[in-house]
Amino acid sequence: MARFTLPRDIYFGPNAISELKNLKGYQKAFIVTGGHSMRKTGFLQKLDDVLKDAGLQTFIYDGVEPDPSIERVYDGAKAMREFEPDVIVAIGGGSPMDAAKAMWVFYEYPEKTFDDIKNPFTMPKLRKKAIFVGIPSTSGTASEVTAFSVITDYSTDIKYPLADFEITPDIAVLDSDIPMTMPKTLTAHTGMDALTHAIEAYVASARSDFSDALALKAISSIFDSILDSYHGDAEARGKMHIAQCLAGMAFSNALLGISHSLAHKTGAVFHIPHGCCNAILLPNVIQYNSRVCMERYAQIAREVGLPGVTDKQLTNSLVEAVRELNKKLNIAQTYQANGVSEEDFKAHCKEIAVNAVGDPCTGSNPRETDADNMLKVLTCAYYGEDVTF
Repeated sequence: MARFTLPRDIYFGPNAISELKNLKGYQKAFIVTGGHSMRKTGFLQKLDDVLKDAGLQTFIYDGVEPDPSIERVYDGAKAMREFEPDVIVAIGGGSPMDAAKAMWVFYEYPEKTFDDIKNPFTMPKLRKKAIFVGIPSTSGTASEVTAFSVITDYSTDIKYPLADFEITPDIAVLDSDIPMTMPKTLTAHTGMDALTHAIEAYVASARSDFSDALALKAISSIFDSILDSYHGDAEARGKMHIAQCLAGMAFSNALLGISHSLAHKTGAVFHIPHGCCNAILLPNVIQYNSRVCMERYAQIAREVGLPGVTDKQLTNSLVEAVRELNKKLNIAQTYQANGVSEEDFKAHCKEIAVNAVGDPCTGSNPRETDADNMLKVLTCAYYGEDVTF
């Protein structure tokens, strides 16, 4: 039986944080956030005030780093067990939300280890102690609506995308005031991450009519809004914040593909932001997968008004349109142009390819792959060559 799972409530629009005043009947809120951006912009204080006005005691756990580690997760879970919240609220980018989701598991099940939950759909039943609220500050990861959490094991330099519908948040708050604080580079990277989510969801093997509708709407809205959003237009920022959430709801259920498999592994090794990795990889992955699902890519191209008559022409237009977006967003098109030396690439590329095959996102890629083909795609993305195999 197929399944489609979303948060129970999604609040959206300007000042949406204030809707958390409706969290009645709860006692304690454990707030997870990143570095200083949410505190500096005042949104962390606003969240804390709203929760206190609703009658909740609060505890702020800050300092979650980009690409959160297993150790960070264990530390946060320990703090949760000491505070004993019945609401967990994560505010910030994908990293604090992902970290908070994993902390949630170990808060409710302190006897579990990371190895117990790192494989897809192996998590125990949650919500015995707390519900989860996600408030994104960036317009890309959509962790506020997804069944995913990406955690890094720095002992092996491997990113693990934890996957289970148990960690789908209960409440998502899309406050369109918050993404106005994003700098341009972050806006570009997260926007391309969202586009990759939507495109990969539309061609994924687990797609459905439900996810298709969300994915196509997200793709169309992103093509319309991403450049204006990059240049600071407030209306476009708001549209991107909704579009990335639509993409998240699509891929949380349809799953993803090898752009994300390779982005997870290259990001951990080469220390390039996740969205930037996806921006580099997406054109090559479209070329690779088009051997088995060209008509799906052609439909995307039609949806956004790209030129072409045949499916091949339309797919080529989509590849070029993604590359043109990268160029206008000042995202270098290759790993080499992003500062990865040839020596470093050759030292790690085979290991990356092997690890990417084992990534949970690979299983839903429309075209089957192995380490050899994964290496070929990665090599094309490094040097800027077209995929022709």
